[in-house]
Amino acid sequence: MNILVTAGPTREFMDPVRYLSNRSSGKMGYAVARQALARGHAVRLVSGPVTLPPPTGASVSRVTSAEEMLAATQEGLAWCQVLIMVAAVADWRPASISSSKLKKEGMPSMLPLERTPDILSRLAADKGSRCFVGFAAETDDAERHARAKLAAKQLDLIVMNDVSRADAGFEADTNQVSFFSADGAFQALPLMSKDEVADRIVAWVEAFPHDGL
Repeated sequence: MNILVTAGPTREFMDPVRYLSNRSSGKMGYAVARQALARGHAVRLVSGPVTLPPPTGASVSRVTSAEEMLAATQEGLAWCQVLIMVAAVADWRPASISSSKLKKEGMPSMLPLERTPDILSRLAADKGSRCFVGFAAETDDAERHARAKLAAKQLDLIVMNDVSRADAGFEADTNQVSFFSADGAFQALPLMSKDEVADRIVAWVEAFPHDGL
């Protein structure tokens, strides 16, 4: 199969020096790309700014902002049968960007923000028979939020993890996730390496009924 994977954070700049972002290291998304390649699939990886080496054999598009990630993902959609959206896209960006560094003395006490594009929602109209997998990084009431996102974004599978845990989430080498699928199935996985979690995700995708494109 052709599998499109997104990974890492996005950065939303307020000036040439400062930006809004999150703690995503890209480790989970890069693990998914590696395991998909290891299982014989073709992989395109859309990566936010990370320090990880690119997986051997993957075609990599490097992006910075949510808008850039949306454009690269839209471009790859026609090519793929599967989209696995692992990236932690920043939800907000400064409403305006200064072309020069903002000085402390002149910075406003309130920073006006606007929403970044919701990539999965934008792609839903063109989903067709493709398999869409998303992630829900939560800190509280995780199951309710994951199930709501599964339905709202027309996903076939959502992978939920509690990022408040030190051993499962951002920057860690291990993860503990649960699978919620659109058919109502649920599976809680034990703590394992991110490569092992990635292998389970790709195996789930392989078992998903694909009608072809």
